[in-house]
Amino acid sequence: MGNNTVKQHFENAKKTGVLKISLQRLQDFPPQLRTFPNVLKTLDISGNRFTEIPKDIAKFTLIKHLNVSENRLTCLPDVLGDLVKMEVLLAMNNSITKVPRELGKLKNLKQVNLSCNQIDEFPVMLCGLNHLDVLDLSKNKITAVPAEVKNLQVTELNLNQNQISSLSEEIADTPRLKTLRIEENCLQVTAFTPRILKESKICNLSVEGNLFNSKQFADLDGYDDYMERYTAVRKKMF
Repeated sequence: MGNNTVKQHFENAKKTGVLKISLQRLQDFPPQLRTFPNVLKTLDISGNRFTEIPKDIAKFTLIKHLNVSENRLTCLPDVLGDLVKMEVLLAMNNSITKVPRELGKLKNLKQVNLSCNQIDEFPVMLCGLNHLDVLDLSKNKITAVPAEVKNLQVTELNLNQNQISSLSEEIADTPRLKTLRIEENCLQVTAFTPRILKESKICNLSVEGNLFNSKQFADLDGYDDYMERYTAVRKKMF
Protein backbone atom coordinates (compact mmCIF):
# COMPACT_ATOMS: atom_id res chain seq x y z
CA MET A 1 0.00 0.00 0.00
CA GLY A 2 1.65 3.24 -1.09
CA ASN A 3 1.89 6.34 1.07
CA ASN A 4 -0.61 8.21 -1.08
CA THR A 5 -3.12 5.39 -0.79
CA VAL A 6 -2.68 5.27 3.00
CA LYS A 7 -3.16 9.01 3.23
CA GLN A 8 -6.34 8.81 1.16
CA HIS A 9 -7.76 6.03 3.35
CA PHE A 10 -7.18 8.11 6.46
CA GLU A 11 -8.58 11.28 4.90
CA ASN A 12 -11.74 9.43 3.90
CA ALA A 13 -12.03 7.89 7.36
CA LYS A 14 -12.15 11.34 8.97
CA LYS A 15 -15.38 11.96 7.05
CA THR A 16 -16.97 8.51 7.14
CA GLY A 17 -15.75 6.99 10.41
CA VAL A 18 -14.79 3.88 8.42
CA LEU A 19 -11.14 2.88 8.05
CA LYS A 20 -10.43 -0.17 5.94
CA ILE A 21 -6.79 -1.15 5.36
CA SER A 22 -7.28 -4.85 4.69
CA LEU A 23 -5.45 -7.29 2.39
CA GLN A 24 -2.32 -5.15 2.22
CA ARG A 25 0.25 -7.53 3.78
CA LEU A 26 1.18 -4.85 6.28
CA GLN A 27 3.49 -5.89 9.14
CA ASP A 28 3.51 -2.58 11.01
CA PHE A 29 0.60 -0.36 11.89
CA PRO A 30 0.52 2.90 9.93
CA PRO A 31 1.91 5.66 12.18
CA GLN A 32 -1.07 7.86 11.23
CA LEU A 33 -3.20 5.71 13.53
CA ARG A 34 -1.41 7.07 16.61
CA THR A 35 -2.44 10.67 15.95
CA PHE A 36 -5.78 9.96 14.29
CA PRO A 37 -8.83 11.60 15.93
CA ASN A 38 -11.40 9.54 17.80
CA VAL A 39 -13.97 9.32 14.99
CA LEU A 40 -13.73 5.68 13.91
CA LYS A 41 -16.84 3.51 14.11
CA THR A 42 -15.48 0.75 11.86
CA LEU A 43 -11.89 -0.46 11.74
CA ASP A 44 -10.95 -3.26 9.34
CA ILE A 45 -7.30 -4.35 9.42
CA SER A 46 -7.93 -7.92 8.25
CA GLY A 47 -5.72 -9.81 5.84
CA ASN A 48 -2.39 -8.36 6.93
CA ARG A 49 0.63 -9.65 8.85
CA PHE A 50 0.18 -7.97 12.20
CA THR A 51 1.49 -9.95 15.18
CA GLU A 52 -0.11 -7.67 17.78
CA ILE A 53 -2.67 -4.91 18.07
CA PRO A 54 -1.19 -1.68 19.47
CA LYS A 55 -2.58 -0.37 22.75
CA ASP A 56 -3.28 2.91 20.94
CA ILE A 57 -6.50 1.31 19.72
CA ALA A 58 -7.99 1.97 23.16
CA LYS A 59 -8.57 5.64 22.30
CA PHE A 60 -11.06 4.76 19.54
CA THR A 61 -13.95 4.47 21.96
CA LEU A 62 -16.60 4.93 19.24
CA ILE A 63 -15.72 1.69 17.40
CA LYS A 64 -18.71 -0.58 16.84
CA HIS A 65 -17.20 -2.96 14.28
CA LEU A 66 -13.65 -4.30 14.59
CA ASN A 67 -12.18 -6.79 12.11
CA VAL A 68 -8.69 -8.13 12.89
CA SER A 69 -9.11 -11.44 11.05
CA GLU A 70 -6.45 -13.20 8.99
CA ASN A 71 -3.39 -11.78 10.68
CA ARG A 72 -0.70 -13.39 12.84
CA LEU A 73 -2.07 -12.46 16.24
CA THR A 74 -1.35 -14.72 19.21
CA CYS A 75 -3.44 -12.69 21.66
CA LEU A 76 -5.95 -9.89 21.88
CA PRO A 77 -4.96 -6.88 24.02
CA ASP A 78 -6.70 -6.19 27.33
CA VAL A 79 -7.44 -2.64 26.16
CA LEU A 80 -10.15 -3.95 23.83
CA GLY A 81 -12.26 -3.86 26.97
CA ASP A 82 -12.21 -0.05 26.68
CA LEU A 83 -14.11 -0.14 23.38
CA VAL A 84 -17.43 -0.22 25.18
CA LYS A 85 -19.55 0.57 22.11
CA MET A 86 -18.26 -2.44 20.16
CA GLU A 87 -21.01 -4.62 18.66
CA VAL A 88 -19.05 -6.88 16.30
CA LEU A 89 -15.62 -8.45 16.90
CA LEU A 90 -14.14 -10.53 14.09
CA ALA A 91 -10.80 -12.20 14.90
CA MET A 92 -10.89 -15.47 12.99
CA ASN A 93 -7.91 -17.04 11.24
CA ASN A 94 -5.17 -15.99 13.66
CA SER A 95 -3.13 -17.90 16.25
CA ILE A 96 -4.88 -16.55 19.35
CA THR A 97 -4.47 -18.80 22.40
CA LYS A 98 -6.30 -16.84 25.11
CA VAL A 99 -9.24 -14.46 25.26
CA PRO A 100 -8.79 -11.51 27.67
CA ARG A 101 -11.30 -11.35 30.51
CA GLU A 102 -11.72 -7.63 29.77
CA LEU A 103 -13.98 -8.56 26.84
CA GLY A 104 -16.59 -9.17 29.50
CA LYS A 105 -16.94 -5.37 29.78
CA LEU A 106 -18.27 -5.09 26.23
CA LYS A 107 -21.96 -5.04 27.09
CA ASN A 108 -23.01 -4.07 23.54
CA LEU A 109 -21.41 -7.04 21.78
CA LYS A 110 -23.79 -8.79 19.39
CA GLN A 111 -21.46 -10.99 17.36
CA VAL A 112 -18.06 -12.53 18.13
CA ASN A 113 -16.14 -14.73 15.70
CA LEU A 114 -12.97 -16.35 17.06
CA SER A 115 -12.92 -19.34 14.73
CA CYS A 116 -9.71 -20.85 13.37
CA ASN A 117 -7.46 -19.99 16.30
CA GLN A 118 -5.63 -21.90 19.07
CA ILE A 119 -8.00 -21.21 21.98
CA ASP A 120 -8.07 -24.11 24.46
CA GLU A 121 -10.52 -22.80 27.08
CA PHE A 122 -14.14 -21.76 26.66
CA PRO A 123 -14.25 -17.92 26.98
CA VAL A 124 -16.53 -17.70 30.01
CA MET A 125 -16.08 -13.90 30.18
CA LEU A 126 -18.54 -13.71 27.26
CA CYS A 127 -21.27 -15.44 29.28
CA GLY A 128 -23.81 -12.98 30.59
CA LEU A 129 -23.38 -10.37 27.84
CA ASN A 130 -27.06 -9.67 27.28
CA HIS A 131 -26.88 -8.59 23.65
CA LEU A 132 -24.51 -11.28 22.38
CA ASP A 133 -26.45 -13.21 19.75
CA VAL A 134 -23.90 -15.27 17.78
CA LEU A 135 -20.65 -16.77 19.06
CA ASP A 136 -18.38 -18.73 16.71
CA LEU A 137 -15.57 -20.70 18.38
CA SER A 138 -15.20 -23.35 15.70
CA LYS A 139 -11.81 -24.78 14.71
CA ASN A 140 -10.05 -24.17 18.02
CA LYS A 141 -8.67 -26.50 20.72
CA ILE A 142 -11.39 -26.21 23.36
CA THR A 143 -11.74 -29.43 25.39
CA ALA A 144 -14.70 -28.68 27.66
CA VAL A 145 -17.90 -26.64 27.79
CA PRO A 146 -18.14 -25.50 31.45
CA ALA A 147 -21.14 -24.88 33.69
CA GLU A 148 -20.85 -21.10 33.17
CA VAL A 149 -22.36 -21.68 29.72
CA LYS A 150 -25.78 -21.46 31.38
CA ASN A 151 -25.35 -17.67 31.45
CA LEU A 152 -24.59 -17.40 27.75
CA GLN A 153 -27.26 -15.30 26.01
CA VAL A 154 -26.62 -16.29 22.37
CA THR A 155 -29.15 -17.84 20.02
CA GLU A 156 -26.37 -19.58 18.05
CA LEU A 157 -23.17 -21.21 19.33
CA ASN A 158 -20.69 -22.82 16.96
CA LEU A 159 -18.20 -25.24 18.54
CA ASN A 160 -17.50 -27.39 15.49
CA GLN A 161 -14.03 -28.90 15.08
CA ASN A 162 -12.65 -28.51 18.58
CA GLN A 163 -11.48 -31.23 20.99
CA ILE A 164 -14.49 -31.19 23.29
CA SER A 165 -14.95 -34.32 25.41
CA SER A 166 -16.99 -32.72 28.19
CA LEU A 167 -20.32 -30.91 27.77
CA SER A 168 -21.87 -29.39 30.88
CA GLU A 169 -25.50 -30.30 31.40
CA GLU A 170 -25.99 -26.65 32.38
CA ILE A 171 -26.21 -25.84 28.68
CA ALA A 172 -29.85 -26.87 29.04
CA ASP A 173 -30.39 -23.66 31.04
CA THR A 174 -29.02 -21.34 28.36
CA PRO A 175 -32.05 -19.06 27.97
CA ARG A 176 -31.98 -18.22 24.25
CA LEU A 177 -29.85 -20.93 22.63
CA LYS A 178 -31.61 -22.35 19.56
CA THR A 179 -28.70 -23.54 17.38
CA LEU A 180 -25.79 -25.57 18.78
CA ARG A 181 -23.15 -26.75 16.36
CA ILE A 182 -20.77 -29.22 17.98
CA GLU A 183 -19.69 -31.44 15.09
CA GLU A 184 -16.31 -33.17 14.85
CA ASN A 185 -15.43 -33.22 18.53
CA CYS A 186 -14.68 -36.02 21.03
CA LEU A 187 -18.07 -36.44 22.69
CA GLN A 188 -19.65 -39.71 23.75
CA VAL A 189 -23.37 -40.06 23.09
CA THR A 190 -24.00 -39.93 26.86
CA ALA A 191 -22.92 -36.27 26.85
CA PHE A 192 -26.38 -35.43 25.51
CA THR A 193 -28.36 -36.08 28.66
CA PRO A 194 -32.17 -36.24 28.88
CA ARG A 195 -32.11 -32.79 30.48
CA ILE A 196 -30.34 -31.27 27.48
CA LEU A 197 -32.64 -32.95 25.00
CA LYS A 198 -35.88 -32.41 26.93
CA GLU A 199 -35.49 -29.13 28.79
CA SER A 200 -33.33 -26.90 26.59
CA LYS A 201 -34.60 -24.58 23.87
CA ILE A 202 -32.16 -26.03 21.36
CA CYS A 203 -34.02 -26.87 18.15
CA ASN A 204 -31.09 -27.18 15.76
CA LEU A 205 -28.42 -29.54 17.10
CA SER A 206 -25.53 -30.59 14.85
CA VAL A 207 -23.57 -33.51 16.35
CA GLU A 208 -22.07 -35.42 13.41
CA GLY A 209 -18.45 -36.51 13.65
CA ASN A 210 -18.33 -37.33 17.36
CA LEU A 211 -17.73 -40.73 19.04
CA PHE A 212 -21.17 -42.18 18.22
CA ASN A 213 -23.43 -42.79 15.26
CA SER A 214 -26.80 -41.35 14.31
CA LYS A 215 -28.72 -44.42 15.52
CA GLN A 216 -27.19 -44.17 18.98
CA PHE A 217 -28.18 -40.52 19.11
CA ALA A 218 -31.73 -41.27 17.95
CA ASP A 219 -32.07 -43.90 20.70
CA LEU A 220 -31.40 -41.40 23.49
CA ASP A 221 -33.99 -40.60 26.12
CA GLY A 222 -35.26 -37.16 25.12
CA TYR A 223 -34.50 -37.44 21.41
CA ASP A 224 -38.22 -37.35 20.54
CA ASP A 225 -38.65 -34.15 22.57
CA TYR A 226 -35.77 -32.54 20.69
CA MET A 227 -37.24 -33.63 17.35
CA GLU A 228 -40.57 -32.05 18.25
CA ARG A 229 -38.85 -28.69 18.65
CA TYR A 230 -36.82 -29.24 15.48
CA THR A 231 -39.94 -30.08 13.44
CA ALA A 232 -41.95 -27.18 14.87
CA VAL A 233 -39.29 -24.70 13.80
CA ARG A 234 -39.07 -26.22 10.30
CA LYS A 235 -42.86 -25.89 9.89
CA LYS A 236 -42.65 -22.18 10.74
CA MET A 237 -39.95 -21.71 8.09
CA PHE A 238 -41.95 -23.19 5.22
